[in-house]
Amino acid sequence: MSDREALRQQLELYDTRGYHLNPDRGFTDSLLDGLLINERRYGYQACPCRLATGIQADDRDIICPCDYRDPDLNEYETCYCGLYVSQALINSGGEIRPIPERRLPREVRQKIMAETKTESMKATGDTSADLAYPVWRCDVCGYLAARDEAPEICPICGAKKDRFSRFA
Repeated sequence: MSDREALRQQLELYDTRGYHLNPDRGFTDSLLDGLLINERRYGYQACPCRLATGIQADDRDIICPCDYRDPDLNEYETCYCGLYVSQALINSGGEIRPIPERRLPREVRQKIMAETKTESMKATGDTSADLAYPVWRCDVCGYLAARDEAPEICPICGAKKDRFSRFA
């Protein structure tokens, strides 16, 4: 079995969770190839339709499935790159159309992250050290897990361990 077919089978498991791969096999294969190329290049499957930095912390939001997948599916019935489409789009045989980019420029994202961290620390008194276990948040769906390590796979959306952030 090729790497592409193995990845396809892995992603098709999301179908039971309501996430559907684009039925255009040729188009989808090109995106899967891009994910695999980025995995070899960076060590993670960055969205092939966006420019990755190669710094995982900067690219976390565009590791497939990206943080923008669900809002894009809800509003446009497809994700930005077109890998995932809604069941309604599949049923209608509708055409995938370009959608606007939700991702903010890197400098803006970094500023927001710094401000959010500062506000969180002020609001909470940064008591995370007082918790019995660290709390991990899935960056894709928001699932929270209180344990020593982040789960290997999110039980809600199937995201991998590297998509979890420590949550204070």
